[in-house]
Amino acid sequence: MRDEYQVQLALVGELLSAMAEHVGTAMRHATAGLLGADRAAAESVLADHPNLIAQRDQVEARTYELVALQAPVAADLRTLLTAPRVATDLERMGNLARHVARAALRRYPERAVVDELAGVFASMADTAVRMADKMRAVVADHDADLAAQLDRDDDELDELHRRMFGIMFAAGWSHGAEAAVDAALLGRYYERYADHAVNAATQVIYLVTGEHAG
Repeated sequence: MRDEYQVQLALVGELLSAMAEHVGTAMRHATAGLLGADRAAAESVLADHPNLIAQRDQVEARTYELVALQAPVAADLRTLLTAPRVATDLERMGNLARHVARAALRRYPERAVVDELAGVFASMADTAVRMADKMRAVVADHDADLAAQLDRDDDELDELHRRMFGIMFAAGWSHGAEAAVDAALLGRYYERYADHAVNAATQVIYLVTGEHAG
């Protein structure tokens, strides 16, 4: 019985790792749709999203069942308490990638971001995907030190977000209000994606140390 419990506990970790991989791929493909007018890449994000929802539901169902049927020790109990919260943050990251993909499809066959902002959006995407890749390692290895690095990555993305507004508010901006509103909304998606990665990492730090970060 206890062996089966450990198998199920390990499976929860595998599901979270798979979710982290999924949301990184989703944002990578969404950005390809956004900056490259790649319709197939953007559509793949929408098509794959139900799989992420199913993984989140599996995490929740398995953790609640393990808490109800077993008597987990303190460290395992922390895992079972934090896993649904991490899954929720990862699902929200996937949902934000889906918003980016939808924005790309709304503008197709045109590119959804003007040339002046393409570089900063590419950098925001690189940072966001790097954070998702780190989250996969954090979840797989319970690496609290790596989890703490995501705060610095989030600061980097915030700086890129400010740079985006600096470009839009500069005197030479010639693309009108609609392009500025689109960019502001898209920038917010990337910013919130990073915020949820930090939230998930904070939960892993609690899992490892038993202490709430910050």
